[in-house]
Amino acid sequence: MTNAELAERVDTSDEWITARTGIRQRHVAGPDETTATLATAAAHAALADAGVDASSIDLIVLATATPDNTFPATATKVQDALGCNGGIAFDVAAVCSGFLYALSVADSLLKTGMAKRALVIGAETFSRILDWEDRTTCVLFGDGAGAVVLEAPSAENAGKDAPGILCSRLHADGAQHDLLYVDGGPSTTQTVGHVRMRGPEVFRHAVVNLAAVLREVIEDAGVSVDAIDWVVPHQANARILDATAKKLGISPDKVVITVDRHANTSAASVPLALDVARKDGRIKAGDLVMLEAMGGGFTWGASLIRM
Repeated sequence: MTNAELAERVDTSDEWITARTGIRQRHVAGPDETTATLATAAAHAALADAGVDASSIDLIVLATATPDNTFPATATKVQDALGCNGGIAFDVAAVCSGFLYALSVADSLLKTGMAKRALVIGAETFSRILDWEDRTTCVLFGDGAGAVVLEAPSAENAGKDAPGILCSRLHADGAQHDLLYVDGGPSTTQTVGHVRMRGPEVFRHAVVNLAAVLREVIEDAGVSVDAIDWVVPHQANARILDATAKKLGISPDKVVITVDRHANTSAASVPLALDVARKDGRIKAGDLVMLEAMGGGFTWGASLIRM
């Protein structure tokens, strides 16, 4: 759905949306698509890319704020669709930071021996919780899914230059709940509700929090900013991406931007952007890549990975 098409439904324009967000289009799930079907498609693509069979997956961690049902976890529907029942499967709810949270949880379970091979998925159908008469929010979001395959470390793939997750830091601040939330839920209104956001306040918190957590990961990992080959951020707003990069002294040329084509896909945005940059040849094996995101809660985090 392009900005021009959206302008036919709500009082906005392509110029207004592009100037304030960098978004030019977004994808909207069809009537027969759900978070689970999008997640399953992403899982199949990741498995094919990794060259592994679904039967080898014994852990699925799915990050989403738009599950198919209140319960069971959408991850269990993906597990059944892939035919790898019997392992661990659960959802993580950290909104736009969900993929970073899910990645860290899966990494921890693999390192403790609870699983050997994992699928980490970010999938959303945010179009289902948007107020399509609220131009301050409905222009910002889209639907999508992305996934990665993780393996437990072994003697063959150990060492500082081996592929894997080098360092992660996660945070949350529940005091900021009212700045970005959904005004519904099973326990409060017995409804799904709609996204509500105070944009300027979210923007200010995002720039400060993301810059801080990126510095934490860089310091913990013992690397310099210049050593980072690529930054793959949550795709919320092009101005947030620019401001965060400037605050850290990272060249804009190193920042992967897909917000123009995907809009904000919440937990799906980081893996979608990572996929685009891998497929177009920018991100290569051995590259040092920083992932970062911030979402409602507030939650935020970052992970440094070796491809």
